[in-house]
Amino acid sequence: MKRGVNISDPSVFLLAAILGILAAGGFIFFRVLRTDPIDEALAGKQVINILFVLEGDGKPLGSYVLMYSPENNRAAAVSIPGDVGKIIRSINKVDRIDSAYDPKNTGAFISEVENLLDIGIGYLVVFEREKLGKIVDLMEGVELFIPQTLEIYGEVPVLFSSGNTLLDGDKAGQYVWFELEEEEPEQIYLRRERFFLGFLKSLGEKFAELDNPQTTAAFYPLLKTEMSKPAAKRLFQALSALDFNRVSIQPVAGNYREVSGQDLLIPHYDGTVIKDIVRQAQRSLSQESSGALVERVFTVEVLNGTPTTGLASRTADLIRGFRYDVVSTGNADRNDYEKTEIIDRTGYEDVVAVFADTINCENIRYESRIPEEDGGPALRNMDYGADFTLIIGRDFNGRFVTGN
Repeated sequence: MKRGVNISDPSVFLLAAILGILAAGGFIFFRVLRTDPIDEALAGKQVINILFVLEGDGKPLGSYVLMYSPENNRAAAVSIPGDVGKIIRSINKVDRIDSAYDPKNTGAFISEVENLLDIGIGYLVVFEREKLGKIVDLMEGVELFIPQTLEIYGEVPVLFSSGNTLLDGDKAGQYVWFELEEEEPEQIYLRRERFFLGFLKSLGEKFAELDNPQTTAAFYPLLKTEMSKPAAKRLFQALSALDFNRVSIQPVAGNYREVSGQDLLIPHYDGTVIKDIVRQAQRSLSQESSGALVERVFTVEVLNGTPTTGLASRTADLIRGFRYDVVSTGNADRNDYEKTEIIDRTGYEDVVAVFADTINCENIRYESRIPEEDGGPALRNMDYGADFTLIIGRDFNGRFVTGN
């Protein structure tokens, strides 16, 4: 007599459970294969944060976070000098941020950058010193504007003439890595920032030529990234549509102080300013505003309405960090203003609200609005000196307006 399966046997239930788990796992695996995370990110409305590192001798000589909005095809960048001082969590003491960098395990450095800027980093791309020149040569050079002639006297003297210059691989490497004794740290970082944006701009312009099988096979292995080659290709394809002439780059600003025997760049207000700047940049990138208004740099006049000497100048430095053009500073008509005041001449309440939010000011006066159909606030009106006048009162503590 043929025996049937005893459904009360516990092994039957165990087998069924295993088959169920395998089936569910296969379904999940199939869903993962169908949906690439980079495709989801590029199709979404969230800003994508990409950390680019120029690595030399195992350390980041330049670190840049590109904040990219796929929905609006706009971007902004933050430059992070290696000597930024902060509490490095792995050692629980203040040190250079690049001390957390390990070329074989970049997780700790990424975490410190995320903590510094208060954002999540989605992707990392590292350009190593020995490979950067090869990448540049594959791109047929990087076109760069050099503001003043530079001369390097080494084993082989190199001259970088002022003006628009096309750098080949060798010259690009020299331009990025050299440091002159007479250069201040800010000048070195500014030069590398200029190269970084020029490099991405040239990469975008040459993407179609790089997107052939032979060049692709040579290009992507030169990158150091955890992204797959198809994912990296899709990301660079998306970035190639950016107009990098309109991409602003904001360095982490602060003051140099000696800490444990080394000069460190301590970010303004213990790092809260750069976090606010990044937060505002991300919000701006996500706004569905007209192109002319989004790309416009608004002008500010800063007037000191208090007896505190130098307050207008210090506040102007703060405002510039938020990508405003401070066209003038000075004293107000009197020095006994109790409340800080903003005079708006743009006619856009949402625009002045963003500006007022940088210092937490609620006291806004609207003046000289011009209808948009008459060539008005979307374009700079040359009949007045600035889009905003900021009059500093006693309720301003150097960073925020208090007691609104």
